[in-house]
Amino acid sequence: MPPPNLALRSVRKLEEALELAPALDRRAAEFMAQFSDEPFPQGVTERFLRRHFDAPETVLLVARERKAGELLGLCLTGPLEDPLLGESVPMVLVLHVEPAARHTGVARQMVHMVSELLASRGLRRLAARVGHNDDALISMGERWGFVRVWELMLRE
Repeated sequence: MPPPNLALRSVRKLEEALELAPALDRRAAEFMAQFSDEPFPQGVTERFLRRHFDAPETVLLVARERKAGELLGLCLTGPLEDPLLGESVPMVLVLHVEPAARHTGVARQMVHMVSELLASRGLRRLAARVGHNDDALISMGERWGFVRVWELMLRE
């Protein structure tokens, strides 16, 4: 059950999604800074949305405070494509909750709603990226039903 002051809504129009692209870019840049010292390229989210908004793996959720309409969180999924198998699985690309709303169940409710929307499209799996040393995020994902399937190794 979502917190009583939480309103979750799926964005269904590309124009509205594009209005959220700068905010999504900022949140993605914050998250990706954990993995790379390279600057996050501006406009990535807009290009992604223009290419993949209609893909079945793409869902954009907005969490707002019910009465005031204040933005509490954003969640964006999109296709993760395996180039060898040709399979595609939805992946959480951005999951952000405003600091004042953290630890209130907002992220959990967004992931739950995303999973329901994807299931209604016949997509039962959901992938997420987590840093290998981020025990708190790994633990949270496991509580929500995520299972580690493979490890990505990078050589720099």
